[in-house]
Amino acid sequence: MSSEDSQPGPVPAGDVSAHEVFERFTLGLIGLARRRLDARLQHKIEPEDVVQSAYKSFFLRYGEGTIEELGWQGLWGLLTCITLRKCSDRVRYHRAGRRDISREWAPLQGEGGAESWCDAVSREPTPEQAVVLAETVEQVLVGLNSNERSIIELSLQGYTTSEISQQLGRAERSVRRLRERVRKRLKRLRVENQL
Repeated sequence: MSSEDSQPGPVPAGDVSAHEVFERFTLGLIGLARRRLDARLQHKIEPEDVVQSAYKSFFLRYGEGTIEELGWQGLWGLLTCITLRKCSDRVRYHRAGRRDISREWAPLQGEGGAESWCDAVSREPTPEQAVVLAETVEQVLVGLNSNERSIIELSLQGYTTSEISQQLGRAERSVRRLRERVRKRLKRLRVENQL
């Protein structure tokens, strides 16, 4: 706060504009809220939101005329108090019961941690993996007629046995048997490739 912010004179309730209060105190209050919030909670609680809520409470009371004449120091003290209480309320909320931040699991960074997990989920197959997949699918489809190929293609697209049965007009039992036969073939191929 600058020396201008700490003027000792009273601030008559009717003479203070919201703009003046924002100009004088917002950055300081945001910094206060940021320091007050636990680092683990900062992704859930924005300091700016806390300060906005503090201002809302202040101006509701101020508008009702319940805040008497204050100096800038007194106004700073009041806004600080409201902001700290808002921080405490938010922290209490996020530490209660099932919302408790300590119950959240955070993967370790580095080897085998969050970065490698996210990479594994979000990455596209490498060209080598795409080639291996294409060759495997071709090996599985060898010897199948066009109806059987359609069943396997739909299976690879994620359709269930009953959906494939309905779509192709085939008995579920036939679809299930073919899928099981292909699954066994895939198992054999995997064993052969490991040897």
